[in-house]
Amino acid sequence: MLELKNIHAAYGKIRALQGVSLRVDAGEIVCLIGANGAGKTSLLNTASGLLAADEGEILFEGHRVDGLPAHRVAERGLAQVPEGRRIFPRMTVMENLDMGAYLRDDAAETRRDLEKVFELFPILRDRRGQSGGTLSGGEQQMLAIARALMGRPRMLMLDEPSMGLAPILVQRIFDALRRINAEGVPLLLVEQNARQALAVAHRGYVMETGRIVLEGAAGALLKNDEVRRAYLGVE
Repeated sequence: MLELKNIHAAYGKIRALQGVSLRVDAGEIVCLIGANGAGKTSLLNTASGLLAADEGEILFEGHRVDGLPAHRVAERGLAQVPEGRRIFPRMTVMENLDMGAYLRDDAAETRRDLEKVFELFPILRDRRGQSGGTLSGGEQQMLAIARALMGRPRMLMLDEPSMGLAPILVQRIFDALRRINAEGVPLLLVEQNARQALAVAHRGYVMETGRIVLEGAAGALLKNDEVRRAYLGVE
C-alpha cells in the first residue's frame, strides 16, 4: 500500500531522515514509536509531500509519489491527520468537514460519508454548528480525524492522536481507529503512547535519530526488553 525505500530528508542542514525504509500493507495498522525528535513526524511529512525527500523512493499503491506536491499526494488518497489537530478554529464543525471533502464532486457519496463520521463520532453531529476552536481537545481530535475521512482516503496517517487527552478520550479515539481500519482503511500511526499504539497495531517500527532501529510484529515488540525499558516504563 505504502512503501518508503531508503528515504533521506533534511530541514536545511539538519538531517531528519537517514535511510528510512518502512511499509504499510493493505488492511494493516502499523505504528511508529520513538522519542521526541526521532524523526517520526518528518517521516509522515515526507510521505505526504510536505517535506521533500533528498534520496529514496516513496510508493503508494505501486506508484511513486516522491516529488509530488502535498495536494497531489492527497488526491491519490493518502491523508494525514497532523499533530496538534490543526482544525480551522473559526470555522464551524460542518465547515471543517466540508473542507475535508473539497476535492470531491460526488455529492451523494459525500453525504453518506458525512453520516458515517457522525456515526463514528456522534458528538460532532451535536456540535456541527459550533466553532471548532470552542471544542474540547478530544472533540477537536475527533474533528481532525473526521475531516480527513471526509476525503475518503485510501490510507490514513495519524500523528500523535492521543496527545493531551484524558484516558477515557484516548480509549474512544483508539476504538474509532480500530473501526476505521475494520472498514478497510490502512493506518500508519505515530504515537507517544507506545503501549496503546502497539496494542492496536499489527506491526510496529522503532525510530531513533532519523533511523529505523527495530521492527516487528506488535506483539513481539511489546515483549521486547529494549522496547519495554525505553518506551513502556518496565524495568
